Amino acid sequence: MAHLPSRRRLALAVPVVLSLTASLGFLPTAASAAPVTTSATRTADAGTLAYVVNTKVDHRTIGSVKKAIAAADGTVVAAYEKIGVLVVHSANPDFGPQIRAVRGVQSAGATRTAPLSAAGTTDEGAAQVLSKAEAAKIEKASDAAGQSEPLEADQWDLRAIGADKAAGINPGSKKVTVAVIDTGVDDTHPDLAPNFSASQSANCVGGVADTSEGAWRPYTADDYHGTHVAGEIAAARNGIGVAGVAPGVKVAGIKVSDPKDGLFYPENVVCAFVFAADHGVEVTNNSYYVDPWLYNCMDDPDQKAIVDAVNRAQLYAQKKGTLNVASAGNSNHDLDSDSLVDASSPDDSTPVERTVDPHECFDVPTQLPGVVTVSATGVKGTKSYYSTYGLGAIDVAAPGGDKYQIPDTPSANGRILSTLPNNTYGFLQGTSMASPHVAGVAALLKSTHPHASAAQLQALLKLQADSTACPTEPYDGDGNGVVDATCVGGKRLNGFFGFGVVNALRAVK
Repeated sequence: MAHLPSRRRLALAVPVVLSLTASLGFLPTAASAAPVTTSATRTADAGTLAYVVNTKVDHRTIGSVKKAIAAADGTVVAAYEKIGVLVVHSANPDFGPQIRAVRGVQSAGATRTAPLSAAGTTDEGAAQVLSKAEAAKIEKASDAAGQSEPLEADQWDLRAIGADKAAGINPGSKKVTVAVIDTGVDDTHPDLAPNFSASQSANCVGGVADTSEGAWRPYTADDYHGTHVAGEIAAARNGIGVAGVAPGVKVAGIKVSDPKDGLFYPENVVCAFVFAADHGVEVTNNSYYVDPWLYNCMDDPDQKAIVDAVNRAQLYAQKKGTLNVASAGNSNHDLDSDSLVDASSPDDSTPVERTVDPHECFDVPTQLPGVVTVSATGVKGTKSYYSTYGLGAIDVAAPGGDKYQIPDTPSANGRILSTLPNNTYGFLQGTSMASPHVAGVAALLKSTHPHASAAQLQALLKLQADSTACPTEPYDGDGNGVVDATCVGGKRLNGFFGFGVVNALRAVK
């Protein structure tokens, strides 16, 4: 299902290329950047590609660029004029070079390498659905321990960050919403229904927000990723199933996965960030990378345009007060290394192995400026075997699960237990699961400090995290006798854990 590879970002020094056009001094702080829809979003004909065209933001420039798009046989699907991003479909094979030569166009490129017709989420392996027998065993243990939720005995992750104790002090405010930008959220699940915000939910596939009833729900039960993430954040403490890190806050779903291939294309993600910002969302969770490139290199015009468009959208959200949290990825890559091998891109056609410099080729959105990048840990508190890392790249860490780190729980399952569609539950592992733990703690911080800005929330996340030093022994995540990664840095800041493992209890005190 959706791609679950690597999620990454520069936490300390933002490279010049990422400042882009996007220090975005031109972004409004109050006006909406909602798109002007100029044609119905539709499945493109064979041979048609989708593009993002990034322009200056003045009305005259945008108008002239729209005329040039039409002259180049392009159709504007959505125009986010406040951030200068146009979503375009065209079957013209020369559309990219032609439109990049137009005055006022700052970058433009295809958002995919194959005609419109896998996925980019960051979970590692398929979900393990909880059986009735397993559930009964867990419920018995939870009851014996006096835990409020029937399946809580298996939620080692809540106890690891003090979320179980935090809930008794401040479960989070109903005035705070976390939007799950993902494969959709099943809001009919009894653990999610009490906290779901339909008014802040949408389907952004195609680059235009559809807010009709249920548009945000997953296509099928196999599109479980977003529902699992939502439960980790805000499953209610209602005596049913599991509990979330912030069981008192609201959760919304913004669906961005393509119905045909499950991929998270740039125009969908641009729509999601803008929609979240314009609908008062305080925190977004991003457990994916933007397809079709795991790393977008700035010397390629198509990939540069993708970075530019998504960066404009997420910076717009930040300026409106939204904190964006993202998973670092599951490739066990060192994002502070001189080079990495990317053998998975483009994932919408035929991947070609290439060597990239992660300081010049960026994982989006996790490596964008201001985005909180999250690595994963297991029950032992060490880096999960799959988790991407890197000094200056990871901001904080959180439980994401690890099948090699076995907890003392009824199921002895080192993965993360959460909600699945159709009133079911299951285990998943990945930085996809670590990121929502951080989003949940961020929501608790926002509940405790309601006037904190996005930048202040990020600073608080780092300050309240439990400093975690690099391992003293060579790191062998899967126990096969081979050193899998090297941690660089000190106890307060290092490549495995960033500023440390988030602490929900500290967040509400």
